[in-house]
Amino acid sequence: MTKFGLVVLGAHIGVHIKNELDKYTKEKVLLVEPVPHNVRAIKENLKNYNNVIIEQVTISNDKGEKDFYYVKESSISKLKKHWASGIGSFDKQHILNHKSKRFQIEEEDIESLKIPSLQFHDLIKKYQINEIDKMIIDVEGSEYLILKDMDLNSAKINSIVFEFKHFDGHFKTGEKLEEIIMKFERHNYKISKIDEENMLALKH
Repeated sequence: MTKFGLVVLGAHIGVHIKNELDKYTKEKVLLVEPVPHNVRAIKENLKNYNNVIIEQVTISNDKGEKDFYYVKESSISKLKKHWASGIGSFDKQHILNHKSKRFQIEEEDIESLKIPSLQFHDLIKKYQINEIDKMIIDVEGSEYLILKDMDLNSAKINSIVFEFKHFDGHFKTGEKLEEIIMKFERHNYKISKIDEENMLALKH
């Protein structure tokens, strides 16, 4: 069995997690990212990290091939928001819901691919993981499905940072978030709010 220092679901282009990566240079790191141009960017941006494993899949509550939507590489500079590369979803409308005065995304800016989707326990099994020091989940609204499906007894996870702002719909929180908080508490995690978008679940 193997301990991983860091597991990130939704690694985007890897730049925003460099501070985290620097804490785990002597431990295995697993980055999950489905978007092809993001995976290319990760390989370039993190080429000096020899402990990083990249999985180009999606994680959900079931297994199989799925349609996945994301912002075209050519549209990122046009839209003038660096974070556009991080908006990917099983639901195309979720991406279009980001449209605003300063982010004029249209259907023509979105493309899709069919990609394998795994459940979290598939990663645990594939890499024979028995412990993860820190896990980060930022998957544009699929956090609820992943956390609901996740067996928190399958491996020891010391801390989990997850985006919660889309749990009950686009920028909505409610019963689904409460359900996951209660699940964490049943498994002896202390929940705290990091900011207006992210929460931390810390194992007692």
